[in-house]
Amino acid sequence: MQVRTDADLGIVIRDRRKQLGLDQGTLASRVGVSRQWIVEVEKGKPRAEVGLILRVLRVLDMELNARVAGSWSPEAISPPGIIDIDAVIDRAREDRGES
Repeated sequence: MQVRTDADLGIVIRDRRKQLGLDQGTLASRVGVSRQWIVEVEKGKPRAEVGLILRVLRVLDMELNARVAGSWSPEAISPPGIIDIDAVIDRAREDRGES
C-alpha cells in the first residue's frame, strides 16, 4: 500500500498490529506510549512525532522506504526478484497516455 496521508499510515499500522495479534495496549506498552496515542495514530493523527512512529514500525517489524514520486523501477518499490504488478500496469498506462 502506498502511504500518502496520515490516515494511510494509521491503516498500515493497525493492519500490521492485528496481523501480529497484538491489541492496542500491548503495542503501546512495547513502544513506550499510551494506548490512547496508538488509538490516535491508527485514526491518522496528523502531528504524531516521527521518532515515535519509527519506533512503532520497528516494534511491528516494519521498515519505511521512500522514493521520489513519479520515479519508477522495480528495485525502487520491491525487493530484488519481486515485481509489483500494480506498478508495472500503472507504468504501462502512463506510457500509453492513459490516466
